[in-house]
Amino acid sequence: MHPHDASHHDQAEILDLDAEVLADHLAAITAWLPIDTPPRRIVDLGSGTGAGTFALLTRFPEAHVLAVDSSPEHLHRLREKAGTREVTTIQADLDTGWPDLGTPDLVWASASLHHMADPGRVLREVRDILAPGGLFAVVELAGFPRFLPEYAPEDRPGLEERCHAAGARFHAEHVPHRGADWGPKLTAAGFVIEGERTLTVNIDGSGDEAVGRYALGSLRRLRGSVAGVLAPDDLAALDRLLDSGGPHSILRRDDLTVRTERTVWAARPKG
Repeated sequence: MHPHDASHHDQAEILDLDAEVLADHLAAITAWLPIDTPPRRIVDLGSGTGAGTFALLTRFPEAHVLAVDSSPEHLHRLREKAGTREVTTIQADLDTGWPDLGTPDLVWASASLHHMADPGRVLREVRDILAPGGLFAVVELAGFPRFLPEYAPEDRPGLEERCHAAGARFHAEHVPHRGADWGPKLTAAGFVIEGERTLTVNIDGSGDEAVGRYALGSLRRLRGSVAGVLAPDDLAALDRLLDSGGPHSILRRDDLTVRTERTVWAARPKG
């Protein structure tokens, strides 16, 4: 496996774990969507390995979902999980071109818009393809989830928050739209906001093997953006947590929680 492939594989694992660990919260979001007539055609922009795709199909089992992502591995995983369900995949980089997505009744974009080079253009594209009365749902996480208690690790208390502070500086430069308020951006693109909701996530992960793996994968990805700026003692402590076979591995802890927030905006084109 080439390094690039390994990176996509690791990300795919985290996306699958995110879908598993946060399934109830995702279901709460799809249940909240202001929809009276079940959509027949749904587009999932930046679908990843299918967390949103399958949550939407659970709520709207008669729908057909068009899952769009730039990663062939993510889409391969999604197709494997889809089975006989009504899913079509399209590999596309939305920063370089816009595929034919038909006229969907619902467009879903979860944790994907902040990766776009020009999200304003993407919002306008969505506005133009939505069927009359169609809905656009934008879901964003408030940064990476937190997992460790404040006193952990015992030799470097507060390590996770220092890692996130360093990561925030990195992402402010490289992913400037992360953490944006999408309400004004949607309004500027010609939408009317029909609802906005923030869900607080606080999941007890004690004894939950999936939460341990989710924490391990998430902190490994965070390490990649902060290794050059963390204090040496902090980096060493982080590496001890990430050593899955070591005595201080995060997988051995029984005090993990998953803490984050998800905000969803529901909007329709004006007129």
